[in-house]
Amino acid sequence: MATLGIIGAGAIGTRIAQQAVAAGIDVVLANSRGPETLTAKVAQLGARARAATPEEAARAGDWVVVSILPLAAYEQLPAAELAGKVVLDTGNYYATRDGHIPALDAGEVTTSEFVQQQLAGAHLVKAFNNISEHHIPALARPAGAADRTALPIAGNDPQARAGAAELISRLGFDTVDVGPLAESWRFEPETDPYVVPYCADPDAMRTAWAQLVEALRSGKPPQPPATDPGAAPLPAARLRTLLAGTSRKLTADRLIA
Repeated sequence: MATLGIIGAGAIGTRIAQQAVAAGIDVVLANSRGPETLTAKVAQLGARARAATPEEAARAGDWVVVSILPLAAYEQLPAAELAGKVVLDTGNYYATRDGHIPALDAGEVTTSEFVQQQLAGAHLVKAFNNISEHHIPALARPAGAADRTALPIAGNDPQARAGAAELISRLGFDTVDVGPLAESWRFEPETDPYVVPYCADPDAMRTAWAQLVEALRSGKPPQPPATDPGAAPLPAARLRTLLAGTSRKLTADRLIA
């Protein structure tokens, strides 16, 4: 029986857990606050899910999803237990949240290359970082569906990328293999494949993004978008085009640094 370990029980981690349970995959869910804080969430997920410590989730998983923040929290991950595992990293770098990291600001490494340095023994694969959490259940489809959505993946180990693609397919998505982690900038924040292409109303999403930027700059609390941008399938062919044509957005070039 396949098991997915998930370290991080926030929005993305929880959505992935829901998809895994629906696909018949056992889930071992962990966070930084202890298994006792996940009782209600595990009960909602059902009999295939259980709460554990990060170390236990890492040991149990045939794959392990890491969905935590800020980036400094990666230093607390159980690196020894993750060694040799296919680890899906959903994280993004925002200096306003994570603190400035010179190597990332300068583009010397990608975010997931930086994470790979923290988890030297793991087979890291960048995935699920360019899609909003509510789009995960909205866009998941069975294999072979005409309206199946694709997600980009990147990793230094080809076998790990293949293993991640197998899991992601079971969760309801096709994948586009971008290659090594050095190329994962192609689907980092504010690049062409980031969030907007999965929206039924991209203009509404761009408007909501601009309003968020303005709120952050003015110190006002962000407001929910006036119009729901909805969800729209993104086929693999279109995703490949976006990945090939996008330009790199370093921290200084972003609207939200």
